[in-house]
Amino acid sequence: MLGLTGCMGTADGAGPVAMFASLRPGAVAGPETSEARAAETASSEIISDLQARRSVLPAGSAYDRVASAVMAASGRAAVAELRASRLRAEAEAKNWLPSIGPSLSLSSMGDFVAQLVVEQVLFDNGRKTAERAFAKADVEVAAVTLSQDMNDRVAEALTLYLTAAEARDRARLSREALGEMEHFEYIMSERVRGGVSDMSDLTVIRQKLGELRATRAAAQETEAAALASLDAMSAAPLGEVRGLSEVDIRLGPEPLTVLKARAEMQRDIEAAKIERAGHLPGLKAGGSLGEGGSGIGLQVSSDKLFGLGTGASLKAIEATEDAARARVEEVREDSAQDLARLEREDAALMRRPAKRRTWPARRAIRSSCSSASTRPVSDRSWMSWAPTKPTSPRNRACLT
Repeated sequence: MLGLTGCMGTADGAGPVAMFASLRPGAVAGPETSEARAAETASSEIISDLQARRSVLPAGSAYDRVASAVMAASGRAAVAELRASRLRAEAEAKNWLPSIGPSLSLSSMGDFVAQLVVEQVLFDNGRKTAERAFAKADVEVAAVTLSQDMNDRVAEALTLYLTAAEARDRARLSREALGEMEHFEYIMSERVRGGVSDMSDLTVIRQKLGELRATRAAAQETEAAALASLDAMSAAPLGEVRGLSEVDIRLGPEPLTVLKARAEMQRDIEAAKIERAGHLPGLKAGGSLGEGGSGIGLQVSSDKLFGLGTGASLKAIEATEDAARARVEEVREDSAQDLARLEREDAALMRRPAKRRTWPARRAIRSSCSSASTRPVSDRSWMSWAPTKPTSPRNRACLT
């Protein structure tokens, strides 16, 4: 299928790649935002991979115009999720700093006592580091999800566009065949009037005329429905867009499903580290300052108390990490199988003779008309003719 690789864009940097450029769609990134985004890209292999990818759709083609229109009208939930995950990552990036907050209490004498509570983690078995890594992995998952969502949206739009083009060509072929068949009907009616042929032959021809008219009407309805759906999901009407293009699909970058599995694996591993740190004791300094405050002191504690099942819980956390890595290999294997299947289907389509990938409407009708006087109507090749529906985008491209 025609596809996009990661985020849309062209080699010169133009195109709707702004999904990864700022927190607000359409906003102009300031110096601080640009520096933050550059640091995010440099520290994330997956986001760098997404930004380096380019669309496989030919620039300026009908496919490119359709893709740009539907992406301009996109208001997907994945965009909001990416924005939220980035904000969470920015918040977690400063989790190593001391945390402070007010404390207000009411004494037995009816007086308010205000204190300032201060807490600084000194040792937490890697919990804070894992929280920062978890937030970073969460941004990567959201970025890949956005890329997949955009690809799916463009693929849906291109499918509607190709459906409309196919139906338009089927309607045109039906109109051409109708002209030939109506002329053939006139010839046969004259033959019946002259007693050369019987009425059954004319009845069969009129039945075929009805089928062709129904095929034309169905094709016109299919085209109208596809264009209506396409216009509903685009920023501008696309009813006047015409043309099909060759798409050069080169398999190189890792599939998005594998990228997402890798990001989810890293997120699951960091979540396991956070859970493991909760079972182990940590050291932090803290206390309260102000009237009646306890001052600053050291405290050793853990989020979860030790129990008879603590050892099994730690082993389960290690098993979670192994399961996350196994899921990546499983997704990579499934992706390789899908790519191999698609390559075989594509090769099989390309091996078909060109004459079998076209619609022989006028040739079949003319051949039938030329031999009308030598064969009965029920034995003519045009009776079995019907526009065959292509089953792949490459077949659909053969319409031109």
